[in-house]
Amino acid sequence: MNTLPTGAALVAGVVGQPIRQSLSPFLHTAWLRHMGLNGVYAPFAPVDDHAFERLVLSCRTNGIKGLNVTAPFKELALKLADTPTDLARRCGSANLLTFDEDGSVHADSTDGPGLIQAFRIQAPDCDLTAGAVTLLGAGGASRAVVAALLDQGCTDVRVVNRTVARAEEIVFAFKDGVSAYALSDIDRAFAGSVAVINAASGGPLPLFDALDPSTTAMDMTYRPLKTNWLQAAEARGLKTVDGLMMLIEQARPSFEAFYGVAPDAMCDVRALALDFLGETT
Repeated sequence: MNTLPTGAALVAGVVGQPIRQSLSPFLHTAWLRHMGLNGVYAPFAPVDDHAFERLVLSCRTNGIKGLNVTAPFKELALKLADTPTDLARRCGSANLLTFDEDGSVHADSTDGPGLIQAFRIQAPDCDLTAGAVTLLGAGGASRAVVAALLDQGCTDVRVVNRTVARAEEIVFAFKDGVSAYALSDIDRAFAGSVAVINAASGGPLPLFDALDPSTTAMDMTYRPLKTNWLQAAEARGLKTVDGLMMLIEQARPSFEAFYGVAPDAMCDVRALALDFLGETT
């Protein structure tokens, strides 16, 4: 069902810099049109932190329902919130802001739960509590993943980063169950891992020789769908989880928060997204 928005449309959006490559507007608009909802989901690209703060202040008073927040504003989004969830506080960032009629700002993080759900869908046999989970990268997304893994009951999360001090900051934030490794020590970090997750951009591909063939590899990037990381993992016979599935699953709770109803499960938004991206699988 296709319904064009009217002046009474519920308005939400995604904010980041850059934002042009974000697939979030496509996903949310696909759900809105499929369900015939009177809603709009728009991209916003403030040039700096000050512009982001002014955008949030404007949203508090102009009827905007909420914002998804991506780099580089996730940490600032948390600081601007009146009522952050416990998960957002532990992540040290927020990717979801919602606005009450009185102007109050609520912050949450759906990145980690979205990753967990992506594993459930694409790698249902991977028990993330059965061994170590190794994470490459120590940025804001990594903290969200660490929090979600610990909530799932994982007791051995290993953070690998080129600058080991950044990984140690995550260890300090969470303490129990998290350890830091330098990139040069990646084989030791991989040993005994049931899953390895790439949350880093760029950098050399690791050798997967230290991994058991039953290990699942995941890349949080979704452009392209089959990244060099996933191609290398598949060449080693590993099961894989892609970043598009994580993106879709982190978007579902945001959509419900904005528009008051969960996305229709009958809408195959992944197939629509793959076609939009020109991907065949």
